[in-house]
Amino acid sequence: MGLLDILAFPITGPIDFVTWLAEQIAEQADKQYYNEDALRAQLMDLETKLDMGEITEEQYTEAETVLLVLMKRVRDLKQAQLDEAGGTAEDQWE
Repeated sequence: MGLLDILAFPITGPIDFVTWLAEQIAEQADKQYYNEDALRAQLMDLETKLDMGEITEEQYTEAETVLLVLMKRVRDLKQAQLDEAGGTAEDQWE
């Protein structure tokens, strides 16, 4: 850390912290949004609500479609990441 860094710390410190915090929040949001297990749990919960009569068949179909699209996006994203890394889908589960 140079002299300039020390002198600028009162100004750059809070900015650096806010940037770091925003990155952490975005990372956690991505983990939750792209969590296939959480999406599966939501799908099961949705089915339970349909069985209990809490939602209509139309509401179920609409919500199911959204969840299945999200699950496909997650799988596609994971596959793209594996392709970039030179792996295969089988490598992911080992």
